[in-house]
Amino acid sequence: MPVESGSGGVSAAGRQAKQKRKSHSLSIRRTNSTEQDRVGMQRDLLEGQESKLPSSIRSNLLDLFGQIEREFENLYIENLELRREIDTLNERLAADGQTVDGGDLSKGPLKAKASHSTSQLSQKLKTTYKASTSKIVSSFKATTSRALCQLAKEYVGHRDGIWDLSVSRAAPVILGTASADHNAMLWSIETGKCLLKYVGHAGSVNSIKFHPTEQMALTASGDQTAHIWRFVVQLPAPQPVADISVPCEDDVDFSDKDDADGEPEGPSECPSVRVASTVLKSHQGVVIAADWLVGGKQAVTASWDRAANLYDVETSELVHSLTGHDQELTHCCTHPTQRLVVTSSRDTTFRLWDFRDPSIHSVNVFQGHTDTVTSAVFTVGDNVVSGSDDRTVKVWDLKNMRSPIATIRTDSAVNRISVSVSQRIIALPHDNRQVRLFDMAGVRLARLPRSNRQGHRRMVCCSAWSEDNPYCNLFTCGFDRQAIGWNINIPALLQEK
Repeated sequence: MPVESGSGGVSAAGRQAKQKRKSHSLSIRRTNSTEQDRVGMQRDLLEGQESKLPSSIRSNLLDLFGQIEREFENLYIENLELRREIDTLNERLAADGQTVDGGDLSKGPLKAKASHSTSQLSQKLKTTYKASTSKIVSSFKATTSRALCQLAKEYVGHRDGIWDLSVSRAAPVILGTASADHNAMLWSIETGKCLLKYVGHAGSVNSIKFHPTEQMALTASGDQTAHIWRFVVQLPAPQPVADISVPCEDDVDFSDKDDADGEPEGPSECPSVRVASTVLKSHQGVVIAADWLVGGKQAVTASWDRAANLYDVETSELVHSLTGHDQELTHCCTHPTQRLVVTSSRDTTFRLWDFRDPSIHSVNVFQGHTDTVTSAVFTVGDNVVSGSDDRTVKVWDLKNMRSPIATIRTDSAVNRISVSVSQRIIALPHDNRQVRLFDMAGVRLARLPRSNRQGHRRMVCCSAWSEDNPYCNLFTCGFDRQAIGWNINIPALLQEK
C-alpha cells in the first residue's frame, strides 16, 4: 500500500530533532555519529517503501521500536553513571590497596551479595580441592594395591574357560582346576607345571575339591555325574622364575582379540587319569558343584535338577536328596568342622542344611538377595558369606540369620567367592574381570592389579585361598583359560586398612 512521503519526512525530522535535544540534555558525546546517520537513513528509506502491512500496524511497530531504542539508551546512561561511581570508590580505596568491581561492598545489599559470592567461590574451591585430593588418594591406593598384591604365577594349559579351582589340604600341596574343556588339571604351584590331567568326564568339569586327608579329588560335571578319582603326583624341584609383575594401570580394557583366544602355550605332555574310582550318578541334570563333608566320608553335589544329593563315598549310595529350591542350583559348600551344608540357587535364595543330628536334618531358607545367588560359603567362625548376580555380597551370622551383619555393594556380578581361614578376607571374583578383597565388616582392602600385561582378560569365575603357601596364597581363574597365583601381603594389607 502506498504511503504518503510528506508525513513520513515530517515524522523522521521530528524524531531526529527530539534525539538531538535528548543527547544535549544528557551531555553525552556520540562517537559513532556516522553509523547512527546511516541507520537513520535506512529507517527513512523503510518508511518510504511500499509495505503490505496496514498503516496503523506499521505505525505501532515503529513506535514500539522507538521505545525499545529509548530503553537501551537509558540502560547505557545508567551503566555510565555506575562506572563513574565505581571509579570514585576505587580512588577512595586505593590507599588501602583494595578495589571494587561493581559496587560498594560496605553497603547492605551489595555487602550481602559480595558475601554470598565469596561463599560460592569458597565452596567451589573446596569441591575442586576434594576432587583433586580424591584423585590423589585413589592413585595412591592403586599403587599400594599393586605393591601389596603381586601376580606370582600363571597356569596355562586348558583349552576352554576354567570354572573352578581348589588347593589341596593334604601334602603334597597342589592346585586343581576344572574346565569347560572336559578336563581337570593338577598343577605345581611353584613351577606352574601340569602334574596330571583327569579326562574321565564326558562334559564340562564345573568344580573340583580335594579330600581333606587323602590324595583324592571330587569333580562335578555337565555329564550329570560327579567323579571321585585318586592321584599320585611328584612335585618338580622349584626353579627360579622371573618376576612377571610389572607396574600397571588399573581398569585398562582388553580387546576381544588377544592371545587368550589362541591356542594356549601349556605343557605338551602331561600324565592323565581316565577312570574314576567312584562315580556318583543320580541327578537328572548338570552337576554344577560338589564338596566333601567334614571327615571326607560323605560328599554333597548340587545340580541343575534343583536338588542337592548327599552320598556315601565308600558305597556311592545316595543318603539324602535335598529338595526345595525352585530353580537350578549354582553352588554348594560344606562347613570345615561341622556337618553343615549350604546350597545356592537361581531362585535368589540359599539354604542351610543341618546334618549334625543323625536322626533328622533341618533346613533354613534365606532370602537376602534379589538375583541369582552364585555362591555361599562358610567361614571358620559362625558366619556365612553369600555372593550374587545382584552385585552384592552379604555376611551372615549363623546364630542370627534374620538379616546380614554386613553388605558389600559392587559394580559387577559376583561369582564363586572364598574367605581366608585366619584373617577372614573375602576374595570377590567379578564378571567385569576384577578381583577385589574385603574384610568381614565390608571394608574394601584392595583390588588385584589388572592391565594388558597381567591379570584376567575375561570373566573371573572363582577364587581360592591357600594362606600357608609362601609363594602364592590366593588363586583365581576365569574364562580366559588361565589360573593365576597371587602373593598377597596380608599383614601389610590389614595395616593399610
